[in-house]
Amino acid sequence: MRRKLKTYSLGLCLFVFLYVIIGGGLHLGTGGAFLGAMSGTPLVIFAYNRWYSARLGGEEVPKDESPRPILQLRNRL
Repeated sequence: MRRKLKTYSLGLCLFVFLYVIIGGGLHLGTGGAFLGAMSGTPLVIFAYNRWYSARLGGEEVPKDESPRPILQLRNRL
């Protein structure tokens, strides 16, 4: 339970961080910053998981296969 809470809270913090950075840095409106954060959060999580698993194993991950499921919400609900 604690690990799930940590995972979701880190995802939420990343979303808020991207919302503030994208909205303020690019001088976007509320809707544009929200859409940017919504599309950027899964991309950052995917890139980090791919990079981390490649460094952990010491080998390159094939492009066709993802290292592990990113955020499969339908399995968790």
